[in-house]
Amino acid sequence: MSVITPVPPSQDEHVSHVEETPPLRSLFVHRPKVYCSDVAGPWRRIKWAALAVLLAVYYVTPWLRWDRGPGIPDQAVLVDMVGRRAYFLWIEIWPQEVYYLTGLLILGALGIFFASTLFGRVWCGYACPQTVWTDLYMWVERKIEGARTERIRLDKAPLSLRKLRLKLTKHAVWLLIALLTGGAWIFYFNDAPTLLGQMLSGEVSSTVLAFIGLFTASTYFLAGWAREQVCIYLCPWRSYQSAMLDEDSFVVTYEAWRGETRAPARKSQSWAERKAQGFGDCIDCKQCVYVCPTGTDIRKGQQISCIGCGLCIDACNEVMRQTGHPGDLIRFDTQSNQIATQAGHSARVRILRPRTIIYSLIMLTVACIMAGSLWLRPSLDVSVLRDRAPLYVTLASGEVQNAYTVKILNKTHQAATYRLTIAGLPGAELSTAQLDGRGPFLTLSAEPDSVATYRVFARLPAAAAKSGSTEVTVTAENTATGEIGRHPSVFMAP
Repeated sequence: MSVITPVPPSQDEHVSHVEETPPLRSLFVHRPKVYCSDVAGPWRRIKWAALAVLLAVYYVTPWLRWDRGPGIPDQAVLVDMVGRRAYFLWIEIWPQEVYYLTGLLILGALGIFFASTLFGRVWCGYACPQTVWTDLYMWVERKIEGARTERIRLDKAPLSLRKLRLKLTKHAVWLLIALLTGGAWIFYFNDAPTLLGQMLSGEVSSTVLAFIGLFTASTYFLAGWAREQVCIYLCPWRSYQSAMLDEDSFVVTYEAWRGETRAPARKSQSWAERKAQGFGDCIDCKQCVYVCPTGTDIRKGQQISCIGCGLCIDACNEVMRQTGHPGDLIRFDTQSNQIATQAGHSARVRILRPRTIIYSLIMLTVACIMAGSLWLRPSLDVSVLRDRAPLYVTLASGEVQNAYTVKILNKTHQAATYRLTIAGLPGAELSTAQLDGRGPFLTLSAEPDSVATYRVFARLPAAAAKSGSTEVTVTAENTATGEIGRHPSVFMAP
């Protein structure tokens, strides 16, 4: 047998040395699919009630009517993009009043902060649209594909006619729900009966169809496929709400001091015998994990993936009832109560504490400001834009003329007449391109619920004109009610 001896390379030969490197690891962890079990109990009933009420409000609201007078949309809640108005019952919001939307967003955010401080992630568990529609989709999935173990077996089974039929039926129902969701959302931006008639007659615009398709696809993807990933990875509220919690916030809590050490229960073993052997009340059945819509094991403590729905409480209490153990091993409780209970002290509830008081005061302040603004807001608004090119014109008569674009917002539902004057220019004469004549004031009109635009010219004798810039105030007075709208501007002269 011959032995091959490696020959060292000469200095003239190029030697490449490649070191072995460990294989690259994936940047993303594989997502284990959550197979959520059904459960019965008080918290599940509350979730069903919240789901029914919220879905009813969502689908019914566009069909509610509110009489605002002739020529005005009578839909109770309508964001009229064409007419550039937003209607909420008796409130009519103009584009210039977008700050009301800011106030609503501030109130909404503070409301969630306040609720989270008191009751944990109650918004995520019961009222968030992602939670509501995902819960509905999961209910459809259980009705069509069966219980948790049946769905697991179905997914592992090879493709068959039965599997194909069940999967197609489920996704068809999901798409139908998504279509109804997207269609209902469009009704908030169009008159619902009119749009429905256009849909049935095939006269709906391509823009409406595009938005219905967009909302249908997003609902189908987020509620059917993404599910808990939206809550765990995508939604920013998970981090914000976690920061709102303190030791007196009611959150889903596993009593580890009572449940550990966990071990499966034997029928021949009594609860007293388990205690004597050092075992806790938890029999490690994992029902609390199986019913969780995000697959969270609450026994590991507070986690960002827990949405605080309380379904694990129902599942655990049912197991405790069947095994004869005391209930509420998992419960809504505060950290301070848990510490006190473990030490044998009485529990206490602190609703009034610094952060709840601060949130309440801020919300009350913002709400009062918005209510006062709505109550006192004028029905007349005036905006003035002076021409900048040229800054002024010297006429053949020797007069100096400035040009302005004046917009009068008539927020009432009746036609109105206004007396337009300019304060700060003694002896000035006004005229407009739309009307004949000139004088110290103009009589202008505006249609109901509209913006009247006029091009106004102000003329002043050269001897009376102050060199440079003169501050003036354009005033419009409603001749019927006496309401006055003002806007500052300037008059330029050589």
